[in-house]
Amino acid sequence: MGQIKVTKCPIEGLFIIEPAVHGDSRGYFMETYSQRDMTEAGLDMVFVQDNQSMSTKGVLRGLHFQKEFPQGKLVRVIRGSVFDVAVDLRSDSKTYGQWYGVELTAENKKQFYISEGFAHGFLVLSDEAEFCYKVTDFYHPGDEGGLAWNDPEIGIEWPDLLGEYKGSASGDGYTLSDGTKLNLSDKDQKWLGLKDTFKF
Repeated sequence: MGQIKVTKCPIEGLFIIEPAVHGDSRGYFMETYSQRDMTEAGLDMVFVQDNQSMSTKGVLRGLHFQKEFPQGKLVRVIRGSVFDVAVDLRSDSKTYGQWYGVELTAENKKQFYISEGFAHGFLVLSDEAEFCYKVTDFYHPGDEGGLAWNDPEIGIEWPDLLGEYKGSASGDGYTLSDGTKLNLSDKDQKWLGLKDTFKF
């Protein structure tokens, strides 16, 4: 019997992955990835690398993609919580420019698979979050692209985020509800909106 449940999201190419968790008073065990279960669900991608990052509350990473060497990503959180987002950049897609988001936490153990052709990013909602992800291609320096996290044309509804769009992606004037300032890298403050960005 399969140990991993795969659910299609409203946007084609996005999937929620939920492992069966076997626990008792001593702790728990789960299969975090099963090629057999994924293949049975119609997902036959091959992963070539595992990555892990740690970020503090208020950090927003993204929205990122690779242009010539796009990556499929299977993402999960092993400590804390994040709001994870994918934006469809496939020019021939009926959902081009649309976004989908899901909260990933150490407690809910959900995973999010994002196919090639999407921009990806996340906002850290907990004091700290450790984020793990498998990718279908290696990172190629110089091939990275990005999309403004607050482009009004896309209209991502980031949870717990207060502030008003001020015409740039700098993050100035935005905080979480507890007063934590939004924290973006210099690179992520400079991405352009949907109409000016790369299309697959």
